[in-house]
Amino acid sequence: MTTYTDTDEFAGATFAQTSFAGATMRFSDVSGVTMRSVDVDGLDIDSHDLFLGSLTVNGVDVVPFVEAELNRRFPGRELQGSETPEGLRECWVAVQAAWQETVDATPRDLWDSHVEDEWSLVQTLRHLVLATDAWLRGGILRVEQPFHEIGQPFTGAAGMGFDMSVLRQDEPTHDEVLAVRAERQHLVTDFLACATPDLLAEERGNPWGGGDWKPTVGDCVRVILEEEWAHLRYVRRDLALLTRAG
Repeated sequence: MTTYTDTDEFAGATFAQTSFAGATMRFSDVSGVTMRSVDVDGLDIDSHDLFLGSLTVNGVDVVPFVEAELNRRFPGRELQGSETPEGLRECWVAVQAAWQETVDATPRDLWDSHVEDEWSLVQTLRHLVLATDAWLRGGILRVEQPFHEIGQPFTGAAGMGFDMSVLRQDEPTHDEVLAVRAERQHLVTDFLACATPDLLAEERGNPWGGGDWKPTVGDCVRVILEEEWAHLRYVRRDLALLTRAG
């Protein structure tokens, strides 16, 4: 099967009577795509930033319905955009409880299993360590080198200038991952316990650099919360598939 990578040759193109059955798109820009008289049975879309835009199906913007359903499935998720210290603290407590439930309920023999090119449970926990390091230790606290060596980088991190040499090349044990993950969770809990409206309004630099966006402390916290909820959804989705397959 042909793979197209890092290409814009299809931008603005028109496809007529063309089959994309079974095709896979990853990290691709499909914004503004128009589909008419198409067969979408079994079409599976996953967009982390869906709530920031619109998705129109048969003339109906379905984003509000998707967001409402996700909030129903993940109580507390609706607070991830909160502007108040109290709302952010409540959201953090909810997502950590949901994560603990998932970790406790997952047999250890599934911790390193994954679906196709998705991350395993352990890799996801390692990525959340990296996300906390970036946005709390780096973005908010302005630690010069904020990253723990077991962090799991996202696709394209090296291309954005991330120094991969700070990360370990060997695989950490499950117990190591749990210990570092717990440390980072405590850091966020302790920070939020002392957060005030004035502190949340303070401006910081984007820990990943680039662009003109100057996030506030509150913005950095909200990114951490979005990462936590999004990756919890991914892990539960994949664990359900692995359980059915196993």
